Amino acid sequence: MDLLGNDYPYSTSALTGKHALVCGASKGIGAATAKMLAKAGADVTVCARSEEALNQLCQELKTLGNGNHHALPLDLEDTESIRTAVSDLLQQRGNVHILINNAGGPPGGPLLANTVNDFEAPFKRHLHAAHTLTQIISPGMEEDGYGRIVQIISTSVKEPIPNIGLSNTLRGAMASWAKSLSRELAPCITINNVLPGFTNTERLGSLASSINQRTGKTVEEVHSGWMSQVPIERLIEPLETASAITFLTLPASGGIRGVSLAVDGGRLRGI
Repeated sequence: MDLLGNDYPYSTSALTGKHALVCGASKGIGAATAKMLAKAGADVTVCARSEEALNQLCQELKTLGNGNHHALPLDLEDTESIRTAVSDLLQQRGNVHILINNAGGPPGGPLLANTVNDFEAPFKRHLHAAHTLTQIISPGMEEDGYGRIVQIISTSVKEPIPNIGLSNTLRGAMASWAKSLSRELAPCITINNVLPGFTNTERLGSLASSINQRTGKTVEEVHSGWMSQVPIERLIEPLETASAITFLTLPASGGIRGVSLAVDGGRLRGI
């Protein structure tokens, strides 16, 4: 399936004139989302710490659509830098209409193995950053009459996943934050969450390696155990998740607000 080619599911002009800011865009689901949005015609600003990776991504985005694309190197753990950089972005490139809140997860391991201090950096990178970005960006969304905010979090919001207790805690906080905002934001702004399942990313590979080191299980055994929980019996590809995220940014998704959409191959058992 060529989701950026003949199998692209949306109009390539669906987001023309819309400015998207994608966080955590240097790799994985973030990079895939930037590509899908660019293909839909959006002007995409990509954000991550690695300027080199962002510049490479921008070159690829130029081949996918006619939008203007921009790299914004930024450390999401630095709240003041976020305020300065994004305020400058709005002055230079105009209002942001689509905000994708996304960042790398914390290390795996038992929850009680973490100190209180271990919570600080992940919460800054996720919850504090998302809150700060939304505070800065949402007034422009309201001004232009169009806003779409999507958090990329995890299926652990619905069912905590063993051995990533800190991540489970963090993702739950993000989901509650977004649901609260869904009752407060202007009518023209939607906010939703996408919950990736076992996805073919570097992050999943690092979690498998972490389990291997703690338990002695081979990486292959870890993957096999994961796939036994997934009815489609394979990993989700990042572009598949990005396709769902992109739908939630379209005008046609305006009636969807405050939901958490799992893209997990059927792993979740709850209704």
